Amino acid sequence: MTAEPIALPRTSESHLVSAPPKPTRLVDHFEYGLDAPICLTWELTYACNLTCTHCLSSSGRRDPRELTTEECKAVIDELQKMQVFYVNIGGGEPTVRSDFWELLDYATSHNVGVKFSTNGVKLTEDKARLLAANDYVDVQISLDGATAEVNDYIRSKGSYDMAIRAMENLQKAGMENFKLSVVCTRWNIPQLDEFKAIADRYGAQLRLTRLRPSGRAVDVWDDLHPTQEQQRELYEWLVAHGDEVLTGDSFFHLSAYGESLPGLNLCGAGRVVCLIDPIGEVYACPFAIHDEFLAGNVREEGGFEKVWKESALFQNLREPQSGGACSTCAFFDTCKGGCMAAKFFTGLPLDGPDPECVRGFGEELLAEREDSAVPKPSGDHSHRTSPPRPRKSPARPMTNRKVAVSIGSGPPAPSAPPVSACNESPLAGFAPPTRTTP
Repeated sequence: MTAEPIALPRTSESHLVSAPPKPTRLVDHFEYGLDAPICLTWELTYACNLTCTHCLSSSGRRDPRELTTEECKAVIDELQKMQVFYVNIGGGEPTVRSDFWELLDYATSHNVGVKFSTNGVKLTEDKARLLAANDYVDVQISLDGATAEVNDYIRSKGSYDMAIRAMENLQKAGMENFKLSVVCTRWNIPQLDEFKAIADRYGAQLRLTRLRPSGRAVDVWDDLHPTQEQQRELYEWLVAHGDEVLTGDSFFHLSAYGESLPGLNLCGAGRVVCLIDPIGEVYACPFAIHDEFLAGNVREEGGFEKVWKESALFQNLREPQSGGACSTCAFFDTCKGGCMAAKFFTGLPLDGPDPECVRGFGEELLAEREDSAVPKPSGDHSHRTSPPRPRKSPARPMTNRKVAVSIGSGPPAPSAPPVSACNESPLAGFAPPTRTTP
């Protein structure tokens, strides 16, 4: 799965495309776009050893049209020239590309920092030591349940132990402040304190991100996204722990509860962030992989730089936004109408309220929505060698928090295709060691 932007580094006047009149905050500059993304998400491959039910890129099988090693290095050269601060590498599972470590070294040696997301499958003790020795690398371990029961239901059997083993290896190697990344769902909101305890145990920093209805998550979003009560609980938890937890631009829609949360309280699509997919397609948003948000391809003349600077889509996104139906809301200045991708993939108008609008306006529109209005992602790379099988629902997470939604109740649990061998197995010849409990 892809990763999204985290804490933003300093920018410079050279990165401004067109400064707004009398800007008062850094975020005001961002709204008008920069001449290079501060960071971008790059999905190196769709190949993956897991079948997460909420995978935003519908990953599983490798696309034979993937950018070659040399093409990837050419993109890195462009990013260095444009002074991009760092790149968020995801997938799929990026480490299953045979040239992943070569590309990581190439990027960091060319002044492009690398933050990559992994399920931990290839993060052995040797690789952990290699990463700990590189000051320009940050690692993000994905975990979506504070217990194996919850995590493995969403991310595939055995993925909890895999992630814990990876964190153990990073800690042993002396790597500090790597990230423990959690996609918030209605099944793990009651486990926020437990996630924080896990991060503290391994010297990691907790990073919470929003579930977006993209990729396979389009089909399970109604079952997975937090309830209104849980959104309030999440907001209050973030207010209490905001200085200790990273959120990127995930939860700016929750600011309508009262105060702005730490992070970028703005949709940065096409302004400060974008996505490059495994075949070089450039999308405005890492969570909107659809032809409607396709800006160009790095293989075209002019490469990535031309797409970023001249794409008609990006130019449109950098124009002042009216806010549409939300502009009269007293909270528009803080929530900005919510997430573009969340609205698009739930079939709501882009100038309307977020489907998780804290005032309930999104729920009203969802109730009136026709199923035919919900767009489907442009591509599905899931393992499809046999019919999907429903997963056994885990029991309610053990918690003493006030909001605890039973996983076994409510709508039917989402199903996901079983893990099976890729046409070109991403794990060929690799057998990870068994985790031992100290």
